Amino acid sequence: MILAAGQGTRLRPLTDRVPKCMTELGGRPLIEHTLERLRRFGVREVLLNLHHLPEVILGRLGDGARLDMRIVYSLEDRLRGTAGGVKHAAWFFQGTFLLLYGDNLSTCDFSRLIAFHRCSGGLATLALHWRQDTASSGVAELEATGRISRFLEKPAPSESFSHWVNAGIYVLEPEILNWIPGEGAPDFGRDVFPLLLAAGRPIYGYRMARDERLGWIDTPEDLERLRRTWNQELAA
Repeated sequence: MILAAGQGTRLRPLTDRVPKCMTELGGRPLIEHTLERLRRFGVREVLLNLHHLPEVILGRLGDGARLDMRIVYSLEDRLRGTAGGVKHAAWFFQGTFLLLYGDNLSTCDFSRLIAFHRCSGGLATLALHWRQDTASSGVAELEATGRISRFLEKPAPSESFSHWVNAGIYVLEPEILNWIPGEGAPDFGRDVFPLLLAAGRPIYGYRMARDERLGWIDTPEDLERLRRTWNQELAA
C-alpha cells in the first residue's frame, strides 16, 4: 500500500493543483518512481488511498496496466491518518505487506528489509535512516537485535535520543489492523507504535545502509534539494 491521501499543505500553492505524491521529479510524478522501484522487486499489486484531488492520480495511473501492475484504490471521504487509512482498506490485506509513504522517494532494498522482518519475527518492521536533524521525524531507539525499545514522534531537540528516524517504509503483519483505533485519524508514529511498545509487542528497526537513500518533500526547499540531487543519489 502507498499512502497518497494527504493534502501537502506545506507545499502550497503547488499542491493546490496536484497531490503531493504527483509532484514532478525527473520529468515524472514522484509516485511513478516509487511504483517502478516496487515492480523491480517483484511487487505487482498495489493499493493507493486517495482523498485530495483523487482524479489527478486516477487519471495518470488508472488501473496500473501501463506500468505492468495492478493498482486499486481506497477512496477516503475524510483524512483518516496514516494508520486509519490502512484500517479503512483492511479488505486488501491477506498476508504480510509493505506500506510506503507516497511523498518520499527511496532506494531502500526491499528484499533486505523483508528478509530482516521475516528473521526477526516482529509484528512490524520500520525502515530507519540516519538523520542529523530529528525534529520533523519519528525517532527510534534500538536494542542490539534491532528491536525498538523507544519511539517518539517529532521530538524537541532536548527530547531526541537517537538519530535513527522513521523512513516511512514498513513491513507489517495483518494483525497490526487490530491495534489501529477505529475512530479519529490515528497515526502510526504518534499512536500505533507507542501503543505496541507499551503492550510489549515486538517491533523492529531495519537500519538502512549507505547505499539506501531517502528523499522527502515536506517543504518547497526539500523538493528543490531532491531535484538537485536526484541523478547522483536517488536514480538507482
